Amino acid sequence: MLQGRNLTAVATTVIALGAFVSIFLAGPSIRPAGAQTIIDKWASVPAPPPPTLKQVTVDPKTTALLMLDFMSQNCGKRPACVASLPTMKKLLANARAAKAPVIYSIIANSTTVNVMPDVAPLGGEPWVQAGPDKFINTDLARILKDKGIQTVIVTGTASNGAVLFTAAGAAFRGMNVIVPVDGMSAVDPYADLSTAYTFLNAPSLSAKTTLTKADMIKF
Repeated sequence: MLQGRNLTAVATTVIALGAFVSIFLAGPSIRPAGAQTIIDKWASVPAPPPPTLKQVTVDPKTTALLMLDFMSQNCGKRPACVASLPTMKKLLANARAAKAPVIYSIIANSTTVNVMPDVAPLGGEPWVQAGPDKFINTDLARILKDKGIQTVIVTGTASNGAVLFTAAGAAFRGMNVIVPVDGMSAVDPYADLSTAYTFLNAPSLSAKTTLTKADMIKF
């Protein structure tokens, strides 16, 4: 009788091990619904409501306009960036009229001659050359500090590149960040949407950032 019980126990153990091995080998295909990744749920995730844009008034003595990567090599090939140029030209004129500092960035293998003509820098306006974060391996932090800048207006392309990373760099250095959404552009609209969402929801960055439009900025 005891032998029969032992055989039953062994059989039960073998069945259990077999079931475990089957589950292990099957892998993600039988993963419970609660373990789905964002890729699995991508199509069913609803978009958040659009943000409320705010009027802002800045002090031109402590505010700089950053014009990031408005180059013929990238902006000139992106319809959204080209469409933003008239608005950026007007914002640029307003900043200059108020004597707010204007600082440019350019991309690798380019010069300021390659900046789109509508928003080209004037002689004496500083510029830096870098990747997406314009603070890395440049004098941007020193330039802003020497000018007593406390707030930056960040514009340019790509929204999910130079605009996002440079704005974050400014915020993490204690500056306030203003982003006119009609002054940032990317290859596709979803990149603009995700960038705007990040500005308003990312830790630390959201506390320092205001989303607005160019004609809602007063110097």
